[in-house]
Amino acid sequence: MELVLGIDNIVFIAILSSRLPPTQQPRARRLGLALALGTRLALLFSITWIMGLTRPLFAIGGLSGRDLVLIAGGLFLIFKATWEIYDKVEAGPHVPPATRGGGTFAAVVIQIMLMDVVFSLDSVITAVGMVDEVWIMVAAIVIAIVVMLMAMNAVSDFVERHPSVKILALAFLVLIGIVLVADGMGQHVPKGYIYFSMAFALGVELLNMRFH
Repeated sequence: MELVLGIDNIVFIAILSSRLPPTQQPRARRLGLALALGTRLALLFSITWIMGLTRPLFAIGGLSGRDLVLIAGGLFLIFKATWEIYDKVEAGPHVPPATRGGGTFAAVVIQIMLMDVVFSLDSVITAVGMVDEVWIMVAAIVIAIVVMLMAMNAVSDFVERHPSVKILALAFLVLIGIVLVADGMGQHVPKGYIYFSMAFALGVELLNMRFH
């Protein structure tokens, strides 16, 4: 589960870091994953506080702290991915992202950190409900981060080399954002359906790339 959730994080970090000069991109990616590891471990050892976030804060709608984080994070993800799609289509595939601007190193790291909180909160709450032993969750998180760190550059380079795959990845992020908003509003969408849809779309795109 941590690896599947981590793929979403890798794609988002890769897209954000692509806005930076090439010399700064690897550093931003490593820092983004370090923040993801630190955030997830910190939340994991704050289980009592995390589970308290599931209690309703408002009488209207029964929204909890977790719900508000998921809704805000989902809306941000939808906005960011939609903006990136628009920017990619308008600028064209042959214009390097770093030459179009996109913020400073600090701005990119802050955006990565915000989404790390969203992905971390969702994954840790899910993990707490699945596993009783904390050390098992710690091991799963650390292993997932190590695998993500090893695959980060390869995934980022692949996404950058294939514009159609980047658009597809951004569309996935829009889908994930919608799911997060729906989940925050109490409309749970089974993750299996989402992952199957993403895998099917990616498979079709890979076949299309092979055909051409």
